[in-house]
Amino acid sequence: MTFEELQRLCDPEVQLLIELHKSDDPDVFAMRFHGHKELPVRAIAEQLACSQKAAKKLPHLSQYNLLYTPLALEQASGKRTAEYKSSLLSGKRVIDLSGGVGVDSMFLSRVFQEVVYCERDLLLCALFQHNLKQCGISNVQVQHCDSIDLLSSYPDDYFDWIFVDPARREEGRRSIALGSASPDVVASHDMMLCKVTRVCIKASPALEISGLKKLLPALHTIMVVSVDRECKEILLLLDREAIEKPVTVKAVCLSSDSECVTEIFGDGVVERPLASSVREYIYEPDPAIIKAKLSDVLARGSRLEFVNKSVDYLTSDRKIEAFPGRTFRVIEGVPYKPKSFRSFLNHHAITGASIQRRDFPLSPGELRKKFGLLESERVFLFFSRDREGHPICIYALRCFSEDEAALSGQDRSAGPEC
Repeated sequence: MTFEELQRLCDPEVQLLIELHKSDDPDVFAMRFHGHKELPVRAIAEQLACSQKAAKKLPHLSQYNLLYTPLALEQASGKRTAEYKSSLLSGKRVIDLSGGVGVDSMFLSRVFQEVVYCERDLLLCALFQHNLKQCGISNVQVQHCDSIDLLSSYPDDYFDWIFVDPARREEGRRSIALGSASPDVVASHDMMLCKVTRVCIKASPALEISGLKKLLPALHTIMVVSVDRECKEILLLLDREAIEKPVTVKAVCLSSDSECVTEIFGDGVVERPLASSVREYIYEPDPAIIKAKLSDVLARGSRLEFVNKSVDYLTSDRKIEAFPGRTFRVIEGVPYKPKSFRSFLNHHAITGASIQRRDFPLSPGELRKKFGLLESERVFLFFSRDREGHPICIYALRCFSEDEAALSGQDRSAGPEC
């Protein structure tokens, strides 16, 4: 998007055209209106694609005629994670050091009297000002400048919180490390903690969480956040008073269709109890719990045992309702022997399966090719190791909760008795 395109997209007649065609295929629209020089056809088609994506990612904003750039929308927080972050932060003033498309600033405007949005990209600033006007938000101040320079200009403790989602793409390259992002929160750590008591950093879900205390001495809480069993982001909460305190790690499991929040937390390693064999049920914790390395805490609290000492598959003879993850009914578990495994598949008439693999020498693709297995949403084959380290395969069927069955349209009668 260019500034000229943005200006033309803000025209009421163009806005009406976007609204009328919001369900159209962007490519079909571009072909249909090709040659209409009076319209910014390319930019409109781009907005149609963005608005359709935003309708899923940010459904609450679909009632407004908002504008996006594809990259800024891709990097923006979704509705559920933005809501959760705004529930953690409160006070009179907050500064967003990495404004982007402004979704987080919009949500923060609900719980703070004053929000300062800072963004280096002048086009994004202009786009966000349009979106603020469309939403009727008046307590957000837009600043086009370097965020660290801006923060330095304010007196100490002017803000209650700093929120920052460092840009992880510079000059077309993508990076996960905190020190490689912009602004550099590692280099700016001391200055930020001089300016405010508390800081919230949104980091990549791929960030390695061990050793962060050395980089960020004021770190007191690490939150790994998932939505619908997909890790979305890691939140790092800093507090000026937490320099000498240990870090608490928390897994936060959210659902896109409910307000339910499941939280698992811990601050140390808990012993991993091993099962003598695979039991009637096998459990796969939510990815946020696995990423946060809290499966052992979950196992202890739910009285579950691990299939082996190196992976996060849990097992039990009883079914746990509302388990934070996926539950499966075990049909049979066998030692994996390549020469006899075909007979095992034939015995159970397995021609397709969802292949799950942890700590196993062959990849899912190699296993699928080796045994000619198709895809399946109902049949699951878990390839891993037993407690002695020997390769095993577990044949299981997925157990759906009532809500999952309704959402996915699954016929529970076709599945196991759960």
